[in-house]
Amino acid sequence: MAVSLLVADDDDLLRNLVKEVLEDEGYQVYTAADGQETVDIFWEHPEIALVILDIMMPKMDGIEVLQEIRERTDIPVLMLTALGDSSSELSCLRNGASDFVSKPFHYDILVERVKNLLRLTKAQNLEKMELGMLEIDPVAHKVFVQKEEIILNNKEFQLLEFLVNNQNIVLSREKILDRIWGYDYEGDIRTIDTHVKMLRANLKEAGSYIKTIRGVGYSFEVEA
Repeated sequence: MAVSLLVADDDDLLRNLVKEVLEDEGYQVYTAADGQETVDIFWEHPEIALVILDIMMPKMDGIEVLQEIRERTDIPVLMLTALGDSSSELSCLRNGASDFVSKPFHYDILVERVKNLLRLTKAQNLEKMELGMLEIDPVAHKVFVQKEEIILNNKEFQLLEFLVNNQNIVLSREKILDRIWGYDYEGDIRTIDTHVKMLRANLKEAGSYIKTIRGVGYSFEVEA
């Protein structure tokens, strides 16, 4: 399945060129022309793995969008800044930007920056995760609840990992189905509910971390 990216820039020509270049590299690319549209698309598509974000945009500027993203997730954000604008670059870094590229830029450099950030994120995601009474080892595909190993099948593990990686984000059944079963799955969407029920039961006390959002889907939330 192709990695999904979001490109946000109010310059139509630049936005479409970046989209084309990244699609040629095999990525699925969403685009946005202003800050508010960027936020809307980002929350609608939890599969987005990286955001390329222009600092100067209408409705919400890039820093405001970055701040909103950082309130919920550590997803890599690559900022586009004006050449020599050190104050903007500093502001980006202070607000949690992963990296920045100054305009005008060579598209090959942009692509390599994207690949590097995705590699770093993949390496970080291979580290063990501890969330309340739950521990997940992504490399060994092992799950522990209060130090007791829990046996999950492959689909249950993928479902848990997707929920955890989007912690505190409401995921619709459609999004979960597309991500875990694939876009070409033609079965009943209620299979999501069946697998969530089984996953909750297998996780015992930690099953309470998976919240049902009535009429929408599910969210993974660890109580403070």
